Amino acid sequence: MSKCERFDRLLEAGPVLLDGATGSNLMKAGMPRGCCAEAWILEHPQALTELQRAYFETGSRIVYAPTFQAQPLALERAGLAEKCEEVNARLVALSRSAAPGALIAGDLTTLAANMDSYDEAQTDQMVALYRRQIRGLLDGGADVLIAETLLYPLEAEAVCMAAELEGAGAVMYTFTMQADGALFSGREAGPVLRELEKAGAAAVGFNCVAAGADTPALVSRLRRFVRGPLVCKPNAGVPVVGPSGLAEYPMGAEEFAGVLKQCAQAGANLLGGCCGTGPEYIRRVREAVG
Repeated sequence: MSKCERFDRLLEAGPVLLDGATGSNLMKAGMPRGCCAEAWILEHPQALTELQRAYFETGSRIVYAPTFQAQPLALERAGLAEKCEEVNARLVALSRSAAPGALIAGDLTTLAANMDSYDEAQTDQMVALYRRQIRGLLDGGADVLIAETLLYPLEAEAVCMAAELEGAGAVMYTFTMQADGALFSGREAGPVLRELEKAGAAAVGFNCVAAGADTPALVSRLRRFVRGPLVCKPNAGVPVVGPSGLAEYPMGAEEFAGVLKQCAQAGANLLGGCCGTGPEYIRRVREAVG
């Protein structure tokens, strides 16, 4: 069975649970603020494997490898740019060891924070950067790719081109967006997601959006444009700055699960958590959704 077929088969049975947050939970396990997370994880693998094992045991069937910023420009700050492919492959393998029964998603994200300019003239550079990371993810055995927390349609287009050039299979795309469905580029999200779906996206949707009373309405709005799998992976509410100086998320697991149950009823069928969530959140969502 091909990787794309495994992904499709997983969705045939009904809603599929993704995992929850990685970075905030690793900070609780001792990861310093502002460090290169990928380098720290490779030096402290047990913190990640324990977290991902907990996600799988509480219901996650697609687990994201911790490769969120494992692309050359970000790795350069830790002196690891030349080892981009190796770093990605090792992190995918680490996730596989933690959750051998799950599909492992190779994680990519926006390049906006690491590029001096950001327009169509930079497309070739973006594609080249994404290609290096995707090559490493595929070498490590990623079952699916997830381009998440995207800001601009141009990023998704670059990932799409890079994935095709590298021979990747299933690719999911999720944007961070406003509660009314507007992207930070100003475009309406629905038509952008529909275009990606037509281009062959395995799933589309959103992540890193504060969960709340209006989240099911956002799912309904996007569902009018999206025919296939729709991803809903919000944060645990609106963050506030805690005594430690780190963001704290106020929404508890039970309330979060109630919101995601409504999102499933509105048409989301890939459900998980982003910032502020953890294994207990996924367990409660599993109980709520069934």
